[in-house]
Amino acid sequence: MKLGIDSWIADVPPITRWWGLSACAISIAVQCHLVAPLQLYFSYKSALVNFQPWRAVTTFLYFGPLNLDFVFHLFFFMRYSRMLEESSFANRKADFLWLLILSAVMLLIISPLVTLPFLSAPLAFVPIYLWSRSHPSTQLSLFGLINITAPYLPLALVGFSYLINGSYSAAAGDLVGCVVGHVAWFLHDVWAREAMGGRTWASKAPDGLRRMLGDD
Repeated sequence: MKLGIDSWIADVPPITRWWGLSACAISIAVQCHLVAPLQLYFSYKSALVNFQPWRAVTTFLYFGPLNLDFVFHLFFFMRYSRMLEESSFANRKADFLWLLILSAVMLLIISPLVTLPFLSAPLAFVPIYLWSRSHPSTQLSLFGLINITAPYLPLALVGFSYLINGSYSAAAGDLVGCVVGHVAWFLHDVWAREAMGGRTWASKAPDGLRRMLGDD
């Protein structure tokens, strides 16, 4: 059993694997009272004024306590982030990470406007949204309950998130993630293809990042 789990983890592409394992580790640490959520959330005052810059990273890694909502977000993020990294970003892990970094920066900029202290769920919806736009004709069955085409997947998941949590505020972060995902898709695909005729600064990682991840 252990070998099976190890093999499955090893088969997950590196960016998705690192993100998923980090999210699990932080939630377990919170569950074991090794750290507190108040040490992980992001605010400009805490990060800049109080000199706690790690919050700009941990806010994207904490998916909440180990409950049904945690399993829901982690499962769908891991599934579609892996599929995206293995298809559209095959052998381009630096470009995938760069896209996530740009999306994270957008979320940090707008976070004061939407009062979302933790930005893990919004960022997790970015690869889900990108995968759905990259496979517009793919048919999906969600939980064996409804059949949809891929472009409707993000909104369907927002609806399920609302049902799980029972409040609009719980699904607000997922909606914000869809908005940022749409901007990321426009910059990465539409703008690069139609306006620039090729890859742009938004779709190609800086040379330093590419060298660091061995993509040169």
